[in-house]
Amino acid sequence: MLRIAIYGKGGIGKSTTTANLSLALRERGLGVMQIGCDPKSDSTRLLTGGAPIPTVLDLLRSGGTPALEDLVHPGVGGVLCVEAGGPTPGIGCAGRGIITAFETLSQLDAYGVYRPDVVLYDVLGDVVCGGFAMPLRGEYSDVVFVVTSGEMMSMYAASNIAGAVARFQDRGYARFGGLILNRRNVAREREQVERLAGELGTSILADLPRSPAVQEAESMDRTVMDALPASPMADAYRALAARMLEVCGHE
Repeated sequence: MLRIAIYGKGGIGKSTTTANLSLALRERGLGVMQIGCDPKSDSTRLLTGGAPIPTVLDLLRSGGTPALEDLVHPGVGGVLCVEAGGPTPGIGCAGRGIITAFETLSQLDAYGVYRPDVVLYDVLGDVVCGGFAMPLRGEYSDVVFVVTSGEMMSMYAASNIAGAVARFQDRGYARFGGLILNRRNVAREREQVERLAGELGTSILADLPRSPAVQEAESMDRTVMDALPASPMADAYRALAARMLEVCGHE
């Protein structure tokens, strides 16, 4: 089982990228589980036709121990969808919510029961502390990738995440796999991100263009891979999936 954490600053398009990547991997015949680790609980929205699914924390708050089938929901293409959820607004810690969700999935042997080939964690990257750092740990992830644009704050978040991975390498944490450029069409964008990659000692895994196909598909509450599979943008996600598997050493 290959375990991949995808980080990125809020609003950079990491959830859209992750959902399309999930379907691109499914297209290659791999079983995929996508776990949303953002308190907004919208990581899997495009895989469920826009319908929210019960989060792990919501089910735990309702009392009792939820069954595994209450937490894991089949989405488009058979992608297994999970949302960690967040605390009641104004109360509690979102990071702690991720820890609780991970512990619950482990106790219920989610990976053993469903046996996915690939697990994708979609993680908010504005902060890398507490629960948000959990997917960096070796017992949860093998490789970490970061979605970024050429915008300053997006690159700043990417640098923080890469730095956290580097600092914890001697503790058996996941390795850093590279950057995914999700273009916003800012000035000298490729140049800026290439410079960042050089400073981090890594590379740009994929260069995703800013495409109207993404907005068109999202207006239908669908991914590009599902709604517009013959589009150049869908091919860009397929190329990302292939390159990611190559970097991860997955046959």
